[in-house]
Amino acid sequence: MTYGPGDGQIDEAAAMRLAAVARALPLGGADGSGIISLGRKELRAVQAVGILAAEGCALEILPKIDNLDNGGIRRQLVHMLAVTHDLEVSAGTLASLDWQRDDLIEILIRLFAQMLTEAVRRGMPRRYVGKEEDLSVLRGRLDATRQFTRLAASPQTLACRFDALSADIALNQIMRATVLRLLTLARGTETRRILRELAFAYADITQVPVEALRFDAVILDRTNARWRDLLALARLLLEGRFQRTSTGTAAGFSLLFPMNELFEEYVARLLARVMIGSGQRVVAQGGLLHCLEDSVSGARRFRTKPDILVKRDISTTLVIDTKWKRLAPVFEDPKQGVSQSDVYQMMAYGRLYRCARLLLLYPHHARLGETPGLRGRHRIIGSNDELLVGTLDLRQLSTVPEQLRALVSHCHIGT
Repeated sequence: MTYGPGDGQIDEAAAMRLAAVARALPLGGADGSGIISLGRKELRAVQAVGILAAEGCALEILPKIDNLDNGGIRRQLVHMLAVTHDLEVSAGTLASLDWQRDDLIEILIRLFAQMLTEAVRRGMPRRYVGKEEDLSVLRGRLDATRQFTRLAASPQTLACRFDALSADIALNQIMRATVLRLLTLARGTETRRILRELAFAYADITQVPVEALRFDAVILDRTNARWRDLLALARLLLEGRFQRTSTGTAAGFSLLFPMNELFEEYVARLLARVMIGSGQRVVAQGGLLHCLEDSVSGARRFRTKPDILVKRDISTTLVIDTKWKRLAPVFEDPKQGVSQSDVYQMMAYGRLYRCARLLLLYPHHARLGETPGLRGRHRIIGSNDELLVGTLDLRQLSTVPEQLRALVSHCHIGT
């Protein structure tokens, strides 16, 4: 995206503020290049997708998916985020969102606000919590220690310990913190109205700083299981990916997702579903075998972490490495743009994990033709091992499980 004084360009001062925010955020690295690259006349997104905001401006970064407009891409991104964060969102709720007009963060805020409004209408969750109060009549049990020490001179007052049904619990504190944060970010008039109503509904819940919220204290059972998806969405909007900075000229925030990681986790989650009943299981970011061992001390070094392993019992039947970059058509490049370092890495995985089938997996695009799937099959010289190259078409996400099933079948490990 170009910047400068022309029509349709970002104002140069705004571009500089965005670049400053990118440099100030942990994900951006020292020069901000983990988020955007600032050229002489151009801002270029690197691998992250989402929202980068600075004072008076915001930049929405979307991945390129052929034959989809921005609204369609936002819909696909939300679907991928839902899969990777175990969210179940009703079709009716998704249909009510303005995919064309609103950017990604506004869509996520509106999604949370609508889901929470519906949940609150059905009643806030409550639990029995222990309380200690000094009362004129006994309630629950007498706290003898407190009664005969602190209240020794006040026999008319009883030190009571009892359980009371309360809404001021960790789950509701998380919901309130999310509402208050989103009120500072939402721009849509209707969305802000809904959030203000929710803030009023949660007014009696203790306000806890985001960094002090107790996600580990939330207990989900059959009485409040319907809050599971809201809890996952709140975590997404509060933790990790959301980063804020307010240092000097770099006042802003981001809600960004490294596309490499999102693609990898999305594939791993869906492949795990595909492999159910096959006698095989999927291990994401596992393995953890070392490449080298010191000949003298025996110390092991250079630990590996393949993106995805498919295992049968203790044996690895397939190693998958996902790559969020575009393959080149064979007629342009016989190597299809596959990097030499990726080939070496996969060969190392094959040796370490004693696996004969290795798959490099990329997003499909129109220049590769209409049909996604297996794009190349290569025997590793000196062995019977094979390095395969495949693609997934993300335009119709409902077809991705079947695409994965077909790829696994082509790798001869069966499902």
